[in-house]
Amino acid sequence: MNILVTSVSRKVPLLLAVKAAGRKLGREVTVTGADLDPACPGQYFTDSFWLMPPLDQLAVEKFLGGCQKRGITHVIPTRDGELLYFARNRHYLAGHGIWVLVSAPGAVETCLDKLEFCRRLSRAGFPVIPTAERISEVNSDRLVVKERYGAGGKQIGLNLTREEAARHAAGLSAPVFQPYIQGEEISADLYVDRQGRTKGVILRTRDMVVNGEAQVSTTFRDPRLEELCAALAGELGLYGHAVFQFFRDEEGAYHLVEANPRFGGASTLSIAAGLESFYWFLLETIGGDLDAHLFQRRGEKRLVRYPADLIFDYER
Repeated sequence: MNILVTSVSRKVPLLLAVKAAGRKLGREVTVTGADLDPACPGQYFTDSFWLMPPLDQLAVEKFLGGCQKRGITHVIPTRDGELLYFARNRHYLAGHGIWVLVSAPGAVETCLDKLEFCRRLSRAGFPVIPTAERISEVNSDRLVVKERYGAGGKQIGLNLTREEAARHAAGLSAPVFQPYIQGEEISADLYVDRQGRTKGVILRTRDMVVNGEAQVSTTFRDPRLEELCAALAGELGLYGHAVFQFFRDEEGAYHLVEANPRFGGASTLSIAAGLESFYWFLLETIGGDLDAHLFQRRGEKRLVRYPADLIFDYER
């Protein structure tokens, strides 16, 4: 196996988790990293590096040729902006023996469109935060304003007055408005197999968040939320690893913020707790029976992200 991890950037824990999954499988596994930045730190934690142009400049036939040249057998996309590219081309690549860890295009499109995400899940009765294109449609004195398309917290405006929200929206290309909800930030990691069954769910509190990414996170149990996540995954038609984001208010009610149909920045905590997404992905692609590999929690755990140094011999 040669596993291509795209947009490696600084995602060292993710790369190490992919390598560990390969070792558990008992096969000789090579990890190839790809990024458009020739100086990205992640390349030093891969077996080889592909300096890849932006995907919107790379026809899928060219991408396939690059994969075949390098012997790539699996692809793990890691950035929101590339998910649709791989979702739309996953069958084409599978036809050439390359498996991609990505959901179907419709599922990805829904997750990346905050307004459609809200409309669809509201109709289905899920506790999603109300989202509207017009500020007049939101019944709240304090608001959140964000871009309609994409994931993450870029250019987000939090806890704004209605006047502040209107000004903030003027600087966005396709703003949407939501009521501001105070509460504890919760992430839910899950893996959905090829039959659409949720293999497992790990819940974690986001105890310290920097630039939208949890730096300290702690696992916990709540069967009702775990069941809700499985139902959400089924409604959206997700496959592979996904992350749901919630707020838990003072009454203990959960409010769904968004779904990211990819591996998250702190999702390695869930692997340590028993959600072996990369191993299950590889196992499914070689015809393995996931039913024979039970999801077994390994107790509650806490993740603390911190900078570390890699030092090695170097000759100019």
